[in-house]
Amino acid sequence: MRVFPGIPEFAGAVGEHLGVSEWHTIGQDRVQQFADATGDHQWIHLDAEKAARGPFGATIAHGFLTLSLIPMFGPEIYRVDGLKMGINYGLNKVRFPLPVKVGSRVRGRADLAEVAEVPGGVQAVVRWTVEIDGEDKPACVAEMVVRLIA
Repeated sequence: MRVFPGIPEFAGAVGEHLGVSEWHTIGQDRVQQFADATGDHQWIHLDAEKAARGPFGATIAHGFLTLSLIPMFGPEIYRVDGLKMGINYGLNKVRFPLPVKVGSRVRGRADLAEVAEVPGGVQAVVRWTVEIDGEDKPACVAEMVVRLIA
Protein backbone atom coordinates (compact mmCIF):
# COMPACT_ATOMS: atom_id res chain seq x y z
CA MET A 1 0.00 0.00 0.00
CA ARG A 2 1.18 3.46 -0.85
CA VAL A 3 0.72 5.94 2.02
CA PHE A 4 0.72 9.69 1.44
CA PRO A 5 1.36 11.80 4.57
CA GLY A 6 -1.05 14.46 3.32
CA ILE A 7 -2.71 16.15 0.39
CA PRO A 8 0.44 17.95 -0.87
CA GLU A 9 2.29 14.63 -1.25
CA PHE A 10 -0.73 13.05 -2.93
CA ALA A 11 -1.02 15.99 -5.34
CA GLY A 12 2.66 15.57 -6.16
CA ALA A 13 1.93 12.08 -7.50
CA VAL A 14 -0.16 13.25 -10.48
CA GLY A 15 0.66 11.13 -13.50
CA GLU A 16 1.88 8.22 -11.38
CA HIS A 17 0.68 4.66 -11.04
CA LEU A 18 -0.66 4.26 -7.50
CA GLY A 19 -0.72 0.47 -7.37
CA VAL A 20 -2.72 -2.71 -7.79
CA SER A 21 -5.14 -4.37 -5.37
CA GLU A 22 -5.35 -7.99 -4.33
CA TRP A 23 -7.34 -10.43 -6.47
CA HIS A 24 -10.99 -10.94 -5.49
CA THR A 25 -13.22 -13.78 -6.66
CA ILE A 26 -16.68 -12.79 -7.90
CA GLY A 27 -19.09 -15.45 -6.66
CA GLN A 28 -22.72 -16.03 -7.56
CA ASP A 29 -23.77 -15.03 -4.03
CA ARG A 30 -22.33 -11.55 -4.53
CA VAL A 31 -24.06 -11.24 -7.91
CA GLN A 32 -27.37 -12.33 -6.33
CA GLN A 33 -26.98 -9.81 -3.49
CA PHE A 34 -26.28 -7.03 -6.00
CA ALA A 35 -29.33 -8.05 -8.05
CA ASP A 36 -31.47 -7.95 -4.91
CA ALA A 37 -30.07 -4.57 -3.86
CA THR A 38 -30.63 -2.97 -7.27
CA GLY A 39 -33.71 -4.84 -8.51
CA ASP A 40 -31.80 -5.95 -11.63
CA HIS A 41 -32.68 -9.65 -11.87
CA GLN A 42 -31.83 -10.21 -15.54
CA TRP A 43 -31.26 -13.91 -16.39
CA ILE A 44 -27.70 -13.31 -17.65
CA HIS A 45 -26.71 -12.64 -14.03
CA LEU A 46 -28.80 -15.20 -12.17
CA ASP A 47 -29.96 -18.14 -14.28
CA ALA A 48 -26.92 -20.44 -14.60
CA GLU A 49 -28.61 -22.88 -17.00
CA LYS A 50 -29.90 -20.24 -19.39
CA ALA A 51 -26.68 -18.20 -19.13
CA ALA A 52 -24.61 -21.29 -20.01
CA ARG A 53 -26.40 -21.27 -23.40
CA GLY A 54 -26.12 -17.49 -23.70
CA PRO A 55 -23.51 -15.26 -25.30
CA PHE A 56 -20.94 -15.56 -22.49
CA GLY A 57 -21.34 -19.23 -21.55
CA ALA A 58 -21.90 -18.45 -17.88
CA THR A 59 -23.61 -16.01 -15.55
CA ILE A 60 -21.85 -12.64 -15.43
CA ALA A 61 -21.55 -9.87 -12.87
CA HIS A 62 -23.52 -6.70 -13.47
CA GLY A 63 -21.34 -3.95 -14.94
CA PHE A 64 -22.34 -1.69 -12.09
CA LEU A 65 -21.32 -4.40 -9.61
CA THR A 66 -17.88 -4.40 -11.20
CA LEU A 67 -17.77 -0.60 -10.95
CA SER A 68 -18.91 -0.70 -7.32
CA LEU A 69 -15.85 -2.74 -6.34
CA ILE A 70 -13.57 0.28 -6.81
CA PRO A 71 -14.15 1.59 -3.26
CA MET A 72 -13.05 -1.84 -1.98
CA PHE A 73 -9.89 -1.80 -4.11
CA GLY A 74 -8.86 1.73 -3.12
CA PRO A 75 -7.83 1.10 0.51
CA GLU A 76 -5.74 -1.86 -0.63
CA ILE A 77 -3.77 0.42 -2.95
CA TYR A 78 -3.31 3.83 -1.33
CA ARG A 79 -4.17 6.04 1.63
CA VAL A 80 -3.94 9.78 2.19
CA ASP A 81 -3.38 10.65 5.86
CA GLY A 82 -4.52 13.83 7.60
CA LEU A 83 -7.97 14.05 6.01
CA LYS A 84 -11.25 15.01 7.64
CA MET A 85 -13.00 13.02 4.93
CA GLY A 86 -12.95 11.78 1.40
CA ILE A 87 -16.10 11.66 -0.72
CA ASN A 88 -17.06 10.29 -4.09
CA TYR A 89 -17.86 13.25 -6.33
CA GLY A 90 -18.72 11.39 -9.51
CA LEU A 91 -17.41 9.72 -12.61
CA ASN A 92 -16.12 11.19 -15.84
CA LYS A 93 -16.02 8.09 -18.02
CA VAL A 94 -17.03 4.48 -17.50
CA ARG A 95 -16.75 1.59 -19.95
CA PHE A 96 -17.22 -2.16 -19.57
CA PRO A 97 -15.05 -3.75 -22.31
CA LEU A 98 -15.45 -7.35 -21.08
CA PRO A 99 -17.98 -8.97 -18.75
CA VAL A 100 -16.86 -10.67 -15.54
CA LYS A 101 -17.96 -14.31 -15.55
CA VAL A 102 -19.03 -15.60 -12.15
CA GLY A 103 -16.08 -17.39 -10.55
CA SER A 104 -13.52 -15.03 -12.11
CA ARG A 105 -10.94 -13.14 -10.11
CA VAL A 106 -10.69 -9.36 -10.51
CA ARG A 107 -8.39 -6.66 -9.20
CA GLY A 108 -8.15 -2.89 -9.42
CA ARG A 109 -5.31 -0.84 -10.89
CA ALA A 110 -5.18 2.88 -10.05
CA ASP A 111 -3.42 5.85 -11.66
CA LEU A 112 -3.63 9.42 -10.41
CA ALA A 113 -4.65 11.54 -13.40
CA GLU A 114 -5.44 14.98 -11.96
CA VAL A 115 -5.56 16.97 -8.74
CA ALA A 116 -7.10 20.44 -8.47
CA GLU A 117 -7.72 22.67 -5.48
CA VAL A 118 -11.30 23.12 -4.27
CA PRO A 119 -12.55 24.86 -1.11
CA GLY A 120 -11.25 22.91 1.88
CA GLY A 121 -9.15 20.44 -0.06
CA VAL A 122 -8.63 18.95 -3.49
CA GLN A 123 -10.56 17.19 -6.20
CA ALA A 124 -8.73 14.24 -7.71
CA VAL A 125 -9.37 12.11 -10.77
CA VAL A 126 -8.20 8.52 -10.36
CA ARG A 127 -8.18 6.34 -13.47
CA TRP A 128 -9.23 2.83 -12.56
CA THR A 129 -8.84 -0.35 -14.55
CA VAL A 130 -10.58 -3.47 -13.26
CA GLU A 131 -8.65 -6.43 -14.60
CA ILE A 132 -9.86 -10.03 -14.96
CA ASP A 133 -7.33 -12.74 -14.18
CA GLY A 134 -6.26 -14.42 -17.44
CA GLU A 135 -7.94 -11.90 -19.77
CA ASP A 136 -6.31 -9.32 -22.03
CA LYS A 137 -9.21 -6.86 -21.94
CA PRO A 138 -10.30 -5.18 -18.70
CA ALA A 139 -13.74 -5.58 -17.17
CA CYS A 140 -14.07 -1.88 -16.47
CA VAL A 141 -12.22 1.36 -17.07
CA ALA A 142 -13.42 4.39 -15.15
CA GLU A 143 -12.35 7.89 -14.15
CA MET A 144 -13.50 8.36 -10.58
CA VAL A 145 -13.65 11.87 -9.18
CA VAL A 146 -13.06 12.18 -5.43
CA ARG A 147 -12.85 15.11 -3.07
CA LEU A 148 -10.35 15.00 -0.24
CA ILE A 149 -11.09 17.45 2.54
CA ALA A 150 -8.20 18.51 4.83
